[in-house]
Amino acid sequence: MAQKLLVYQSLWAMERRLADEPEYPIQRQLEMIRDAGFDGCGVRFVDPAFAREVTGFLRANNMTWQAQCYPRSVADLASVLALAKELGADHVNLQPDVRPYRLEDCIPYIDGWRRMAAEAEVPVHIETHRDRMTTDLFLMLHLLDCFPDLRLTGDISHYLLGREFAWPVSEENHALMHRVLDNCWGLHGRVATREQIQVSLNFPQHQGWVDLFMGWWEYAIRSWRRRAGPDAALTFLCELGPPPYAITGPDGRENYDRWTESLQMKDMIRGLWTRIVVEDG
Repeated sequence: MAQKLLVYQSLWAMERRLADEPEYPIQRQLEMIRDAGFDGCGVRFVDPAFAREVTGFLRANNMTWQAQCYPRSVADLASVLALAKELGADHVNLQPDVRPYRLEDCIPYIDGWRRMAAEAEVPVHIETHRDRMTTDLFLMLHLLDCFPDLRLTGDISHYLLGREFAWPVSEENHALMHRVLDNCWGLHGRVATREQIQVSLNFPQHQGWVDLFMGWWEYAIRSWRRRAGPDAALTFLCELGPPPYAITGPDGRENYDRWTESLQMKDMIRGLWTRIVVEDG
């Protein structure tokens, strides 16, 4: 066995949100993901019927998934863990949908979720995300002081935007991001700038930001490979979100093809992984 990379596609990112066209049926979305060569997708585990339908398709097609949830209390995680035990999942991705003002008020949530995950024997990763407990980079660093082994899903676009890092990014800010990435056991992927949460991978004015994120993801992959077991799997979820994440023109339509760029991101990350494995021997 050897370490491996699993590249997933976000079902949220499959939404088009067009005023004059219906959304693709879930079956078509899943077929598109399968036929494009993704390893699986992120699945909301807050709706058991939806989770069973989607994971049934994925399982039948030899694909895998991460379970996504947004608990507002410690107890909210119980039903998600039970569903994950029933259906399976690479891991549970937890967005903590609470916003304590003080660090000490965060600790009971983290303690409770970690205890429940350990008892259920289901891996749980806490996602870095705006408008959640983990919204602020400095608070996240204080949480890591309290929980040095806390497993994170790194959606680092939120910290670049939230802290509005100046360009070029300073060594001090790189070091802060590296500390978060050193606790990441999964990654969510989009490219942000200091003013926009999601931009095209291909516009010339964005290439410095693309290079920045590829560098951070390379750091995260190398860090994970040192920490993870010899047969572990790292998940990378392509998460190019629909409007208003995606920038639109006056007609309400996006100014680039998000699906095409999701495929491009998949190939970029797989290429990065292959290069790292070759260089590591």
